[in-house]
Amino acid sequence: MPKYIALTYTRDVDWSSPEQSEEMKDYWEFGEAAAAVIRGGHALYPTATATTVRVAGGKGGDVITSDGPYAETKEALTGFYLFECADLDEAVGYAARLPAAWDGAVEVRPIIEF
Repeated sequence: MPKYIALTYTRDVDWSSPEQSEEMKDYWEFGEAAAAVIRGGHALYPTATATTVRVAGGKGGDVITSDGPYAETKEALTGFYLFECADLDEAVGYAARLPAAWDGAVEVRPIIEF
């Protein structure tokens, strides 16, 4: 069966903080309900903890790092799930049940397995 990544975009918060425990209940409930198709996933720390890496001049060039995310946006990439579903329609159905879709967005993409 094909695999799909569901990238969650929500407000930029620290999901490990106690203040988020009530909202995390919805994610735990989703995880239990969708356990049959979930193959992995994690929440991400806030974008302030991100480091963006570039290589100037291409392969072998100088490594340049900057603090923060690749792009500043209203909603941040805050986590992901790896689904194994029969098709894109099934993956979209599960993505729509993610709490992130209720007040943010979930991007679903097929995985290329090499």
